[in-house]
Amino acid sequence: MGAGVDEAHPSENRYRALASDRPAAYVRGMTTYVVTGGTGFLGRNVLAELLQQDEDAHVYVLVRPGSVQRLTDLAQQIPGGDSIEHLVGDLTEPNLGLVDPPEADHVLHLGAIYDLTAGEEQAATNVEGTRSVIDLARLLGATLHHVSSIAVAGDHRGLFDEDDFDLGQSFPTPYHRTKFEAEKLVRESGVRHRIYRPSAIVGNSLTGEIDKVDGPYYLFPAIAALSKLPHALPVAIPDLGTSNVVPVDYVARALVRLMAQPGLDGRTFHLANPKPQPIRQIYSALAEACGAPLPVAQVPRSLVRPFMEPTSIGAIDAGRAIALKSLGIPPALLDTMTLPTFGTEATRKALDGSGIEVPQFDTYAATLWNYWRENLDPNRARRRNPRGPLVGRHIVITGASSGIGESSAFALADEGATVLLLARRVDELDRVVKQIRADGGNAHAYPCDITDTESVDRTVATILDEHDHVDMLVNNAGRSIRRGIYHSTDRLHDYERTMAVNYFGAVRMILALLPQMRARRFGHIVNISSAGVQAATPRFSAYVASKSALDGFTDVAATETLSDGITFTTIHMPLVRTPMIAPTEQYNSGPATSPEVAARMVVRALVERPKRIDVALGTLADYGSFFAPHTKDLILHRLYKMFPDSPAARGEKPADTAPKPAKQGITSPIPPIVGDVVRKVGNLLPGVHW
Repeated sequence: MGAGVDEAHPSENRYRALASDRPAAYVRGMTTYVVTGGTGFLGRNVLAELLQQDEDAHVYVLVRPGSVQRLTDLAQQIPGGDSIEHLVGDLTEPNLGLVDPPEADHVLHLGAIYDLTAGEEQAATNVEGTRSVIDLARLLGATLHHVSSIAVAGDHRGLFDEDDFDLGQSFPTPYHRTKFEAEKLVRESGVRHRIYRPSAIVGNSLTGEIDKVDGPYYLFPAIAALSKLPHALPVAIPDLGTSNVVPVDYVARALVRLMAQPGLDGRTFHLANPKPQPIRQIYSALAEACGAPLPVAQVPRSLVRPFMEPTSIGAIDAGRAIALKSLGIPPALLDTMTLPTFGTEATRKALDGSGIEVPQFDTYAATLWNYWRENLDPNRARRRNPRGPLVGRHIVITGASSGIGESSAFALADEGATVLLLARRVDELDRVVKQIRADGGNAHAYPCDITDTESVDRTVATILDEHDHVDMLVNNAGRSIRRGIYHSTDRLHDYERTMAVNYFGAVRMILALLPQMRARRFGHIVNISSAGVQAATPRFSAYVASKSALDGFTDVAATETLSDGITFTTIHMPLVRTPMIAPTEQYNSGPATSPEVAARMVVRALVERPKRIDVALGTLADYGSFFAPHTKDLILHRLYKMFPDSPAARGEKPADTAPKPAKQGITSPIPPIVGDVVRKVGNLLPGVHW
């Protein structure tokens, strides 16, 4: 199907009827189009419809240099897309940036900024771009098909017909005004033209597909939140007026059909729903689709006016802005929610017999909802897999070649997670990955030095390239040094080394992953700290200080990232048997938990996402700090005297250098002497997640 011209136009004899079972259409041997905005959401649908209905069409699409590949990819997805050719230019450039434009029968102007939240900067595209397109149509002697918007009606109330234009209306946003000014240019240009005014365009009624959140989609997260309430719960929603939405497939089909009809030049068409759609009706259809409570009453607009409309009262307007921002709703959306009634009689007559009609919203609301939920819901990454809370999660674990990191990797892989393992020892990483895969798990190794910014940046970039995203991070890598303060006066590097790994390494990983977590509005970070932080264990000042720094960073970061769905858990680990004990095991003897038990704490942290996980001893130490700080110091000082520094810590060569038996290390220095008492008393204390 080609595009038509007025019957009085002298070139009409170039058109012939297309033999098909479609309504009569008119084409010539090859109908040529220049299209702006062809790579946009509406543009892509129009191009597909145009080439479907006119196999002889040849289409030049105006694109910026950076969008040539995007158009090429699009053309490959459209049947007949080999008839699409790029035309490098720019709506904001003089003469569209074109030196030698091709001959064309029709210019279809879809290019514009469609954004209620944009400011005056959109005039360069919407107004000046239209002026340049008019000049191109005049130069080519082509028919200009200008896609305007029902936004030209501004704040008009009542009926706004297809022949109406300037009725003295005001414009609530720059978008409304620039669309009005652009259409005015077309009307006064003297070029042969047709004008099309779509209403709010939503996704495809058959697939739900849409490319971004806009218009009524801003309300979807609030409806999703309501879907967590019992479906039978009666609710009352505010009177938000009426809307007018149409699916993109209707707009594309109607637009192409109207372009093809002869005798319509100089006319304006409303590609809108012929009946106003109350917001309550829109909500009810979506609520039915997602299981949210259905409305049984409507709150009068007068009662919600301070929230719905600006009041010029500073405190009220500020509160309104904060509330809307928390819901992700642009204030401009509410300011323009109530629309006029748009006349569509002439459009329906022009489409008569084509079978092209606006479908009822409730017939495709579920399709829109399901597509949004799976592809555009800003909180979709937060949803738990029904097969398990960690199934399919991408989890990075540092220090994963041994100890707690290794055991956690096995435990998380057993839970269905994709574990991404970081450590410096390549051979040990490969061993862990090989074993996890042999057990049926999904694991990947990434050699990385977390004390090196370039190494972390390179590793994170590789992970994101290969796995798209990271859901969770376990900061497990650590260094422990046991040395009294008097033997550390000339060893500042002890403190620097522990800070480099335990604090700066962990923070480096967090900062590298935060941007993509924020973009996905989900992330959980588990920091392996120590009960020694709570106990202030003697001889571990370097280690405890580095872990305390990470605790402080975590507490502050958690307050800033909460609304983005990024949360933190701090695990104050007890004594754990890991290779870290080797140099000082006889000086740290006592009850110690296994890496497997520690791994279960990590799994719990990722599944339940508590603020912190403590053990009884750490909680007891916290109580001591609050209620008997001096007594706590006396007890710890006595322990300090009882357990001396090792010969190595004193700078001496130990008398017995023979290897010790297989007993393994600690990640958290805990005075063992009170272990038995603490276990008995601990059960009586209201500790945190013991």
